[in-house]
Amino acid sequence: MRLELKKRPEHSKAMAIASPLIAIALTVAFGAILFAVLGYDPLKALYSYFIEPLTEAWSLEELASKATPLVLIAVGLSVAFLSNTWNIGAEGQYTMGAIFGSIIPVYFWQWDGWMVLPAMMIMGMIGGALYGAIPAFLKTRFGTNEILTSLMLVYVAGFFLDWLVRGPWRDPGGYNFPETRDFSEAAILPPMFGNGAMHWGAVFALVAVVVVAFLLGGTLKGFEVKVLGQAERAGAFAGFSRKKMVYFGFLLSGAFSGLAGIATVSGTVQQLQPSISPGYGFTAIIVAFLGRLNPVGILIAGLMLALTYLGGESAQVTMGISDKVVRVFQGMLLFFVLACDTLILYRISLVSGRSSAGKDDAPRENLVPAEEAV
Repeated sequence: MRLELKKRPEHSKAMAIASPLIAIALTVAFGAILFAVLGYDPLKALYSYFIEPLTEAWSLEELASKATPLVLIAVGLSVAFLSNTWNIGAEGQYTMGAIFGSIIPVYFWQWDGWMVLPAMMIMGMIGGALYGAIPAFLKTRFGTNEILTSLMLVYVAGFFLDWLVRGPWRDPGGYNFPETRDFSEAAILPPMFGNGAMHWGAVFALVAVVVVAFLLGGTLKGFEVKVLGQAERAGAFAGFSRKKMVYFGFLLSGAFSGLAGIATVSGTVQQLQPSISPGYGFTAIIVAFLGRLNPVGILIAGLMLALTYLGGESAQVTMGISDKVVRVFQGMLLFFVLACDTLILYRISLVSGRSSAGKDDAPRENLVPAEEAV
């Protein structure tokens, strides 16, 4: 007896809905096993990860704050992925957006006025989009693999940020610490409620969800994205340009990633440091696929993945669990999401090894050597 994958005659709508839920259940189950192997109480660890962060009002604001960059980045990536453009370098575009947006509070720190924040957000979007244009250009001009180029540019952006905060942008009054000067009050995204952690970047994420949902569902451009992603030849017959779509996917996702970068730095960190992200750009890829590349689904998935960050911090404090376990959790979730997505196209069948072997052997008994046939 063995298991075989058999192609479905058409996509399973039921599995398209159930697949993320099955993936989450498997992640929780294998996560419990992981905690047990590491010597922790599985139930207590899962409680610390998924329940405890939701019991306090302040933790809900922290949850929204951590979900903001995930949703912003993932919504942009969903457009690129739907068009069959594989932008894996959102982390680098996030970093470059933070750098571009920080030019104003670093060099023009005395500028005070309502225009400071809008200018920073626009600069962040420009920085992310320009950085995303690099792999798009290499793809359309030289045929390079955008997965590799966009991924390698992540490390270039990271080293560039590290050089800036340790060199020309280092705060002269910061006791030689690798960080820029603190942003002025005019350059900080204010909290939405009192002195809470949730800043106005959360509004940017909600607006992005609405805009992209309308783009994909109610515009010709959204139709073009889907056609080129599913049937490139049909798109070519319709007059859609593949090269222009590559640029569109990278520029849009890069702009959203850059906005996420400067919004997070302005609203949470309030200065540039060598590390400004716990891996939001990479985690957003999980968010995009867990949300089925649908803006509303991405919003829900972003909150869930943000919960793993917040829960990881809670587990570190209460149980002494390493932060590396958070990455393992997210990696398992991505693995199970991709594995369970297979069930949308294929169904699992239990096949008898004896009957299968009999079918394979029957024709061989009737084979006649070429010499005898002649």
